[in-house]
Amino acid sequence: MRHLLSTGDLSRSEALAILDLAEEMHEVQRRSIKKLPALRGRTIINMFFEDSTRTRTSFEIAGKWMSADTINVSAKGSSVSKGESLRDTMLTLDSMGVDCFVIRHHSSGAVAQAAGWVQAHVVNAGDGAHEHPTQALLDAYTMRRHFRTRGLGDGFEGKRIAIVGDLLHSRVVRSNVLLQRVLGGTVTLVAPPTLLPTGVENWDAAVTSDFDSVLDRADVVMMLRVQRERMASGFFPTEREYTAGFGLTRERLARLKPTAAIMHPGPMNRGVEISSEAADAASSRVLDQVSAGVAVRMSVLYHLLGGEGEE
Repeated sequence: MRHLLSTGDLSRSEALAILDLAEEMHEVQRRSIKKLPALRGRTIINMFFEDSTRTRTSFEIAGKWMSADTINVSAKGSSVSKGESLRDTMLTLDSMGVDCFVIRHHSSGAVAQAAGWVQAHVVNAGDGAHEHPTQALLDAYTMRRHFRTRGLGDGFEGKRIAIVGDLLHSRVVRSNVLLQRVLGGTVTLVAPPTLLPTGVENWDAAVTSDFDSVLDRADVVMMLRVQRERMASGFFPTEREYTAGFGLTRERLARLKPTAAIMHPGPMNRGVEISSEAADAASSRVLDQVSAGVAVRMSVLYHLLGGEGEE
């Protein structure tokens, strides 16, 4: 695997290999000394041109726990803030002998473009409203562990996954749809018409604006944040009306299957797309997703860098 730019680039065997190795990496988090020598001597630069808490921190922890030299670079602290182009910045850093770049950028396609400029490996940590492949992988990891604990097996075939909310501005939804196409899950997208991405009818997923019609059958309900910061104008009348139609309220929570998982990539807008009762329910896997983030990103980095170049 040269880069991880899209979940659509992964074969079934590659995706499962990442999830399987993440199971082993997850055990590291339970140790008193959380350190492996797997990437000793490797250098990873986390380049985040957008704010992030979960993704940036988990990539940093993942690199350090595997003994890589991990460096964080933000837009404000780089020459980009002085007017240097992204290409020149990438070429400059690449010439220093970096092994891997983890990049988050506000422009869709920017990470794939950067991967074409450098010799190092590149991981897409989120590009605009396009993709966020490691988030989809950690979501799948969390789902699989949930299925096992509920006695539903560890396969995705026959599982129904509802992704609900602001699909238009989400980078998570596309990566999840592409990954489930590989793993075998059935995805239904739920959103008001104003929050559907262009061309969504061509995605390998059912689309509806009737949340209540999918509640009773869903094995996983993934709620997405209403991304106000990306909205230049009103996409729905009021937050109250949005919640009434598309929020995982206390009433909708009661209608879920007993074995269904509740997920959210975070950060959550409690009281808007998800109620506190749902966020804190026994079937909520929100914190499990956060915990899985480090293990999955350790696995991704190892698949890219592990054993490479050893003499």
